Formats: sequence, structure tokens, C-alpha cells
Amino acid sequence: MNKLLIMVFTALLFSCNNNAQVNSKQQDVINAEPVEVAMKNGKAKAYFASGCFWCVEAVYESVKGVEESISGYAGGHTKNPTYESSNTGRTGHAEAVEVIYNPEIVSFETLVDVYFASQNPTQVNGQGPDTGSQYRSIIFYQNQEQKNIIMEKKNALEKELGKPVAAEVYPFQKFWIAEDYHQDYERLHPDNPYIQNVSIPRLNRFKSKMPEVLKANH
Repeated sequence: MNKLLIMVFTALLFSCNNNAQVNSKQQDVINAEPVEVAMKNGKAKAYFASGCFWCVEAVYESVKGVEESISGYAGGHTKNPTYESSNTGRTGHAEAVEVIYNPEIVSFETLVDVYFASQNPTQVNGQGPDTGSQYRSIIFYQNQEQKNIIMEKKNALEKELGKPVAAEVYPFQKFWIAEDYHQDYERLHPDNPYIQNVSIPRLNRFKSKMPEVLKANH
């Protein structure tokens, strides 16, 4: 009986240590200094995670001043994440988008407004039918000014809703571009059942909330 107890205790201890190592790697990401991405040809980049990246990519590409939105992975502690590996929830990454925009047309502040207007801000670890840490909401900041904007808007939204806002706030570290078949997925696969039933309704809900920021052809 004593041997059995020792074996169980040892197994629990080993398990806890493993979890602590994983948590500590993720904590290092959260505690890191943000990486600032330099502007190129007058364009800046911003990074957001908010459920399925097919949906988020389409939302940002409908906004005036956004040149392109790219699907990928960010916020984790592993290198070279893939769709399959991120879906395990063990890489720490969330499905994210890189938003390439003209700051003379649309501000980072407005992009944060778009972020909150295009999701259920109180849903933890997911959006709609997509659940799991890989679908959690994260806003990435590249400097203190961006962090201040994010926190101010998040706190104001919590007061307005009277509930906690689920979005995590991370220092930006690195964006890993997703596989080619994920890019422009909503535009290229309009008849896909997921696109029809989840992505397009989500995009339309956003459009009805912020029509003033939409491109003319949207």
C-alpha cells in the first residue's frame, strides 16, 4: 500500500512539474518586452486574435485603410506552429491575423474598436462554435502607447457591459503565417457551410455596428 501511495504521489508531482514548465514558458511570452514592427512603404502592422482567423481576416479586409489581412498564429511559446499543432492547444498560440494598414487612413485605435465590435467580447476561449485556447481572444501591443489604448478601451467596455472582457493583452513577439489554403478563405470559399453559417453572419453583424469604417465596395 505504501509503495502504491509513493507511486501515485510521484506521478502527481511529475505531472505538476510538467504543467509548471509549460505554464512558465507561456508566462515568459506574456512577460516579454514587446517587439515593434517597423513601418514599410507607409504601412503599419497590427495583430489580433479573435476566434477563427477566416472570420477575423474578412472583417479587417472590409475596413477602409486596411491593405491586407493575413491569417496565422501568434501568442504561443513554440516555433513554427501549424494548423494541426495549434489545434491541440499545446503550442500556446491562437489563430491570429496580421493587419497591414495605412495609419493616415485608419488608426490603431479604430482597429481596436473594430476588434471589439466584431466579436462576443465576453466569450472565454473561443468565438461562437469555435472553442479552445487556440481560438481565444488576444490583442497584441507593440509599445506602451498601444497598450494604453487597448487597456482604456477594454476597461471602458467592461464598465459598459458590467462583465469581464475575455480578451487577453499580450506584448507582440512574432507572427507565424498560416498555410496557403487558409488565406482569403472566406472570399475564395463563399459556399462553404462554415462560411455561410458562421463567417458571413459574423461579418454582417460587424458591418451593421460600424458602417462608417467600411470600404466603398463593402
